[in-house]
Amino acid sequence: MRGLMYAIISLTLASISWGQQLSGNECERLGFTGLALCSDCKTFSEYVKDQELVSDCLKCCVEDSDDAMSKIMYSGAVLEVCMRKLVFYPEIVGFIEEEKDKFPSVEVQYALNSPPKLIMLDDTGVKKETIRIDNWKREHILQFLKRKVKSSSASA
Repeated sequence: MRGLMYAIISLTLASISWGQQLSGNECERLGFTGLALCSDCKTFSEYVKDQELVSDCLKCCVEDSDDAMSKIMYSGAVLEVCMRKLVFYPEIVGFIEEEKDKFPSVEVQYALNSPPKLIMLDDTGVKKETIRIDNWKREHILQFLKRKVKSSSASA
């Protein structure tokens, strides 16, 4: 069974290399926003057994490069979520209540019916990337922000 799974993933990866990418709007509609790396989709496939979902991820990703993960940094971020839906996201509530203060350049914004997402900002405050975080655990949010958001020079 495991061999079959790897074969399917390999075939899917091969089909992606032949240029079956989806548009940015299609990817966002499917919940794959931002600059997802193809290695993330491969990791995703280890945990999610829905091959169609993995295939969609692979159609929306960008190939990894040595520079891709290490050099993309943001000046700040907005964690956007619907206050009424927060009850369904205890990990995000935990982050907001207990961890958010560690990131002075991250702002929490409440927007009606908005799914939980991180909006990554450049030096001028312009939106550069949007990442859905519906199923992220608190430690994943922390790890991502530590890697991707420039540390503030202000000390608390």
